[in-house]
Amino acid sequence: MRHFSRLTKVMIAGVAGLMLAGQAMAQELTLKLGHLANEQNSWHKASLKFGEELKTLTNGRIAVEVYPNDSLGREMDLINGMQLGTVEMTITGESLQNWAPMAALLALPYAYKSLEDMDAIAGGELGKKIEAEIIEKAQVRPIAYFARGPRNLTSNRAITSPAELNRLRMRVPNVPLFVDVWTALGAQPTPMAFSEVFTALQNGTIEGQENPLALIQSASFNEVQSHVNLTEHVRSWIYLTIAEQVWQKLSEEDKGHVMEAAKRAQEFERQQFLQDEDAIRADLEKKGMTFVEVDQMAFADAARQPVIDSVSEELRPIVEEIFNR
Repeated sequence: MRHFSRLTKVMIAGVAGLMLAGQAMAQELTLKLGHLANEQNSWHKASLKFGEELKTLTNGRIAVEVYPNDSLGREMDLINGMQLGTVEMTITGESLQNWAPMAALLALPYAYKSLEDMDAIAGGELGKKIEAEIIEKAQVRPIAYFARGPRNLTSNRAITSPAELNRLRMRVPNVPLFVDVWTALGAQPTPMAFSEVFTALQNGTIEGQENPLALIQSASFNEVQSHVNLTEHVRSWIYLTIAEQVWQKLSEEDKGHVMEAAKRAQEFERQQFLQDEDAIRADLEKKGMTFVEVDQMAFADAARQPVIDSVSEELRPIVEEIFNR
C-alpha cells in the first residue's frame, strides 16, 4: 500500500505538472489593441468581438487585450508603437496618409454619397490598392474595416453654409487634407489629439470640432457644444489593423484565424453601427443638442476643388475619377 501511495503521489504530481504545462502553453500570444473610442462605441464592441472570436478559433492560444479611450496611447503614438514593436493593434484610418498617401482616399470630403457607395470603394479594387500601400509604407496591415457615421460640424451656433463659418476656430485630426479643405471653406482649423478636444472646447481654445455622431456622444461634447450642423462632409471607413511585424510571425493557420475573426468583427460592427445611429441622435437631442439642416450642396461645391487641389499629383486622377462617377 505504501508503494502504491508513493506511486499515486508521483502520478498526481506528474499530471499536475502536465496541467500546468498545458496552461502555460494555452496562451502563446497576447495582442494589445488600443483605440480612441469609449466602451459604448461600436468600434470597441467590435474589438471585443474580434478578441472573443480569435480566442475561440485558436483555442485560447491568442488573446486580445482591448484598451479604449486612448488609454494605451493616442492614435499616432499607437501607429508608431506598432512600427517599433511595442503595440500590436489599433483602429486607424486617414491618419495613415502621413505614411501612405492613398489613405487620404478614406476620408475625402463629399466623395462618397452613401454607405453603399463607400462599401463599393472600400471593398473593391481601389480599397485593395489602398491597403497594399498602407502595408508597404506604414508597416501596418488592415484586416477589416468599420463604417463611420458621416462627420458633422459641432459648434455653439447654427452654421448653415460656408459663408457662416466666419473663421471658426475648430479642431481637426492631424490630416493635412482636412486642414486644407476647412481653411478653404472659411474656417480656422487646428490639428489636435482627440483626447484634448473636450478641454479645448470647454476653455474656449477652439469653438467647434467635427466628428461622427458616435464620437460626439461618447466624448460628451453635448456638455460643451450646443449645435450639430449636419454637414455630413465626410463618409468614411476606418481599419482594424495589426502590426506587419506581428503578422509576419504568425503561422499560416493563425493568419487565417485572425482574418476570420476580423471578418466576423466587421459584420458585427456593421449591425451595431446601423442600430446605433438613430439612437445616438435621439440621445443627443434629449441632452439638449440642436440639429441644424445645412446647405450641403453649398459645402460640397465649395469643397470639391480644394479637395482635388490638396491631394498629390499622383492621387489627383483617382480623386477626380471618384468625384465624376
